[in-house]
Amino acid sequence: MEPVISTTLMTPVILSGGSGTRLWPLSRSQRPKQLLALTGERTMLQMTAERCPEGDMFGPAIIVTNALHAEEIARQMLDCPPAAMILEPAGRNTAPAIALAALVAEPEALLLVMPSDHVIEDVPAFHAAIRAAMPLVTDGWLITFGITPDKPETGYGYIRRGDEIAPGVHKVEAFVEKPDTARAAAYLAEGCYNWNGGIFLFRADAFLAALEQFEPAMLASARAALDGAEREGTTIRPEAAAFLACRSESIDYAVMERAERVAVVPVEMGWSDVGSWDALHALGMADDSGNVLHGDVVTIDSSDCLVRSEGPVVTLAGVQDLIVVATRDAVMILPRGSSQDVKKIVEKLKEKGHRTLDIPY
Repeated sequence: MEPVISTTLMTPVILSGGSGTRLWPLSRSQRPKQLLALTGERTMLQMTAERCPEGDMFGPAIIVTNALHAEEIARQMLDCPPAAMILEPAGRNTAPAIALAALVAEPEALLLVMPSDHVIEDVPAFHAAIRAAMPLVTDGWLITFGITPDKPETGYGYIRRGDEIAPGVHKVEAFVEKPDTARAAAYLAEGCYNWNGGIFLFRADAFLAALEQFEPAMLASARAALDGAEREGTTIRPEAAAFLACRSESIDYAVMERAERVAVVPVEMGWSDVGSWDALHALGMADDSGNVLHGDVVTIDSSDCLVRSEGPVVTLAGVQDLIVVATRDAVMILPRGSSQDVKKIVEKLKEKGHRTLDIPY
């Protein structure tokens, strides 16, 4: 039997539409980071699904993804097939993607919205935060989960907590853009800010009501796209022209920053967005010299390097603080701490129309 979207259990909504170019040359448009095994034997997508196993708390998931990745996602999800896989004709950011999922679900369905490419090491802490949010969710509140910051990070948006309105749950006072270093340090010192990890929980009808209020044209386009969708089993292909009429916008800008009943649950759960090669170095198991090694790698008198080979042998001698990534068709070398320069590398390769941005190694 095909999985059925639950009206009593929580429905994970897994957003899997990203391209993950910050982890080039391993991550590419046809095989982005969520489809790769970066921190263990399972892929990022599989680990996301496994955090919400079907049972007493969670029902089958809804996956929203790019049509380009449908076959690979179906293969990776054989052990826990989704209730629905919605194939976007093109990305329109998170708000339209979540609108599709909310419209496919029943109005009273509880939707736990998650990116497909993050790490959560303390899953029990995540589940405890979900349980803390439930009384407000059932009352129509929109919930976000705020990551406890451990450093003045400039790469994330922040959430300023207001008054506690339930045990472990605070009203959101403000969403804050990515700060500079000084402001991020001030946020950390003030102690009432959390990182915005992009994880949300709400009833489908509560989200759709907010979207109707703030982005009615987007909601109308999403409805029209589903009205004209092609359906085959659990696979849904929204009508392209209608969906492409959606304005490209994040859920934060479209709804969360504008709605009144928005709350945050602060949680410390070993979270990372795995947004760079430096992040993977921090997550990896280092040897006695601080090197994180994967694949056929030999080091001599080298320390604090991240080296990953997907084929050729890589040897390092007498170097420190490098990131080295080798696939069968590309090699990238840069200093640790400079992994944001991958974006510049990708832009340069785009100018040259280079095949390694698209073709999986």
